[in-house]
Amino acid sequence: MSKEKEKKENPYSSTVILPNTDFLMKADLAKREPLLIEKWVKENTFGKMKESRVGAKKFVLHDGPPYANGNFHVGHALNKILKDIIIKSKHLSGFYTDMIPGWDCHGLPIEVQVLKNLGKNASSTSPSELRKKCREYATEFVQKQGDDLSRFLCVWDKERKYLTMSRDYESKIVDTFGKLFKEGYIFKGKKPVYWSVDLATAHAEAEIEYYNVTSPSIYVKFQAEGKPDLFCLIWTTTPWTLPANLAISFNKEIEYSIYQSDSHGKLILADGLKESVESKTGVVLKKIQPITSEEISKLKFIHPFIDRISIPLFGRHVTLDAGTGCVHTAPGHGVDDYKVGLEAGLEPFSPVDDRGRYTDEFLPMKGINIFEANPKIIELLKEKNSLLFETKLEHSYPHSWRSKKPLIFRATPQWFFSIDKNDLRKNSLSAIDKVNWIPNWGITRIRSMVENRPDWCLSRQRNWGVPIPAFKCEDCEETYITNESISFFTELVQKDGIEIWYEKVAKDLLPPNTVCQKCKGRNFTKENDILDVWFDSGVSNFAVLEDNPKEPPADLYLEGTDQHRGWFQSSLWPSMALRKFPPYKSVLTHGYVLDEKGHAMSKSLGNVMNPTTDIINVYGADILRLWVSSQDFRDDVKIGKDAVKIIGEQYRKIRNTFRYLLGNLNKYTLDGIPKKENLSELDRYFLSLLSNLSTEILQSYSNYQFHSVYHKLLNFCSVDLSGEYFEIIRDSLYCDKIDSGVRISHIQSLAVILETLTIL
Repeated sequence: MSKEKEKKENPYSSTVILPNTDFLMKADLAKREPLLIEKWVKENTFGKMKESRVGAKKFVLHDGPPYANGNFHVGHALNKILKDIIIKSKHLSGFYTDMIPGWDCHGLPIEVQVLKNLGKNASSTSPSELRKKCREYATEFVQKQGDDLSRFLCVWDKERKYLTMSRDYESKIVDTFGKLFKEGYIFKGKKPVYWSVDLATAHAEAEIEYYNVTSPSIYVKFQAEGKPDLFCLIWTTTPWTLPANLAISFNKEIEYSIYQSDSHGKLILADGLKESVESKTGVVLKKIQPITSEEISKLKFIHPFIDRISIPLFGRHVTLDAGTGCVHTAPGHGVDDYKVGLEAGLEPFSPVDDRGRYTDEFLPMKGINIFEANPKIIELLKEKNSLLFETKLEHSYPHSWRSKKPLIFRATPQWFFSIDKNDLRKNSLSAIDKVNWIPNWGITRIRSMVENRPDWCLSRQRNWGVPIPAFKCEDCEETYITNESISFFTELVQKDGIEIWYEKVAKDLLPPNTVCQKCKGRNFTKENDILDVWFDSGVSNFAVLEDNPKEPPADLYLEGTDQHRGWFQSSLWPSMALRKFPPYKSVLTHGYVLDEKGHAMSKSLGNVMNPTTDIINVYGADILRLWVSSQDFRDDVKIGKDAVKIIGEQYRKIRNTFRYLLGNLNKYTLDGIPKKENLSELDRYFLSLLSNLSTEILQSYSNYQFHSVYHKLLNFCSVDLSGEYFEIIRDSLYCDKIDSGVRISHIQSLAVILETLTIL
């Protein structure tokens, strides 16, 4: 209808001042947002943000690098959007904000995927070609994930990112390793580590997931030497480790006795577990006499099927939680076993190769997979009349986070980061107490992990990563590594890149005239191990943040709660060792993203929500961002189609509020803050509500309680404004003279509300 026709049909239309704005009712976010991203890039929005705060107090959020492997999932979206909200809110609060996005480019996830992509050609691919393809693969997904980051409407500088595979970063990894070696934190030793038999490499604690498995549960008799009718009763769920048994462990604080069994002779076990053993095995036990720790220490026990003596040891790791109180001890296949064996001078013995097969150190089953050997071991025990009872037990067991296959403890020569050198553990625990952990239970979680963790196994038996710059003397096989050799290699990496390790022979990677410290030989070969990728990301605060800081260089680390045992720790140890303070002032964690029913997302369940295809391409990134801001992310959060639809409806309420404000303020520009005496009592009341809201919201931003911000804003827009204020002032806005005092009061108030809400 033309304006003239409308005027004829409604002669009073010109007397009504209706809202008028180009701000559309329908957002059409999925189509409009890409144009907005182009505009940001073209206008250098992020650069201008930083320029506007030059000289202001800095706020540094250090980005934990995700693996350059696959597109971002909804958990990544939660993490990256939270970081973006913090960066932007701190900027609006007057800070010079800095966050350099990073990517973890080495390691198993990428190498395994590349090998999978190679298919039949994997076995014939040379190590150098494999590394080249890994680099190409990582580069591809850095680009894809960077595009995802932009599509999340996160403002970042594509020219300013860090990659753990860049030359500068790799040289910093080697340099930091060298400094730690110089300070005595790095050593090579043979001790049990988590080992993946299918991937043939060691694993760090941060690379472990626990799943329930069903294992054999057996009670085994070890005969006391010289006492044919006296046995020590042990319990184990890993029969395959029995060939490595060297001892039986007891606890001096536990009371033991000799019990008469109905058909298994006399048995030594803990008094506190007698009833448990009876109920689980059905064997009736009658106490004969107590046996003291001193008496036990004088006994020796005969291995059930190997011509070997197992000696008694004592340790506090022996408890009354389960079993018999007499613990089968194989120093080559358990951390506690290793520790108690080390005190007794026992070498860690492991007759198992890197693929989980018995070696010729256990000839009867040489070449047999250890897990397949369990029933064979049990049959052997039966033949020797050493098996008292067998059953099955479902329990939690460590698995590789990458292959999802069971791990074992296996003693192999590895490179370690000593956690107790120079009181590092003690000092780290003290430093943890000074960090602001959000939520506050985070301090309890990380303290328990730091208190109990073993030395950090740094070496990996793979191809794609930063090599450990160690050599072996060809004449005496002694390991060679010195401060000078590491410094020499670091300079080579800075100049020519990490591939020089693989391109040159050992003598060209060592300082001139290098001789073996043991035999004075001059011929060396390179070792083959690479560094744990957690070490790569753990030195990011050295490689990316301020050089030689006087205090923690990052104001905030923000990652998932699983990083208490991952990046938060791998960043802590090098920083504490070399700088004597942690790399972060505050650590904020978020939970996992679950489906609407609270289940973990998985392809097999069909409940995975892709942030791009399922949300952004349908509803727009703003809806995804609003969902993030609406969640109390300190706990696990839920998402699904219904949840996204609800957020979409709430978004429309907020959008309509802004549309109403813009429509009534058509071309009006607020010139300073209006004077109270010029405002109506009604306007003053709602502006006071706005002022209180602003105070509460700024406090919520400061406390990272974005869900509180969201719900307060939503309530203010939909209830206080749309439900009350707008209804009350509508007649005045539409029908009063354009220059009437009351209407001007309302307009000025609307302008203040619009400006304030836009900032909030």
